[in-house]
Amino acid sequence: MSDPLSTLSWLVEAGADEAIGEAPVNRLAQKPPVTAARPPQPLAAPRPAAIKAAPLLSGDSIGNAMALAGAATTLEELKAAMEAFDGCTLKRTATNTVFADGVPGNVLFIGEAPGRDEDRIGRPFVGRAGQLLDKMMASIGLDRKANAYITNVINWRPPDNRDPTPEEAAQCLPFLRRHVELVEPKIIILLGAVAARHVVGVTEGIMKLRGRWMDYRVGDRMVPVMPTLHPAYLLRQPAHKKLAWRDLQAAQQKLESLN
Repeated sequence: MSDPLSTLSWLVEAGADEAIGEAPVNRLAQKPPVTAARPPQPLAAPRPAAIKAAPLLSGDSIGNAMALAGAATTLEELKAAMEAFDGCTLKRTATNTVFADGVPGNVLFIGEAPGRDEDRIGRPFVGRAGQLLDKMMASIGLDRKANAYITNVINWRPPDNRDPTPEEAAQCLPFLRRHVELVEPKIIILLGAVAARHVVGVTEGIMKLRGRWMDYRVGDRMVPVMPTLHPAYLLRQPAHKKLAWRDLQAAQQKLESLN
């Protein structure tokens, strides 16, 4: 059968249904086990990129203040951040960065800005107004060496003790907000109209604001805030000390109710 197609047809009719090699095949030998296919493995979740602090940008003083303040996790870090911050023009004429004084705890006093003595020494309320503030605090059982903490809205002395401009206040406010968050006070006492305007955003005169409880959000809670008269004002108007005394008594009662 020289015709391959005829040969193939003859083999099929004869019952040949598979090709046979030249070497014999042992069909009784044990076949190697069939390895089950591995199920598809889930792809590993990509690792999140490390969170980086916002870069400081030239010309964005408020944004840079927010970045520096937000990165601070302790009061020491916040102080270092403020001392490294060059975005406020007041710092160029100031002698020191006036950060804070006292013991962080239940009561936080916030004033306006450093004066001549504060700028020279580097601590808030160390002049005549500070001496009166110490007496005011002592009248309700507070002492900056034990259980009271003091800072200012502005941390560098404005020339000639003028009021800070809105831009200067905006450059300092990110540090103040972070300052309050790190101190976690139970109550805040605002000293004067400038502090009230920039902390709680009210523009009324201090004589209308004083003695009225307000609120300031710290994290997930609201902190009671009491505006009162600035000690420097009371040195000029001693007859109004009785009004500040009422405000301090209300603060003392509020603190006792919270403890």
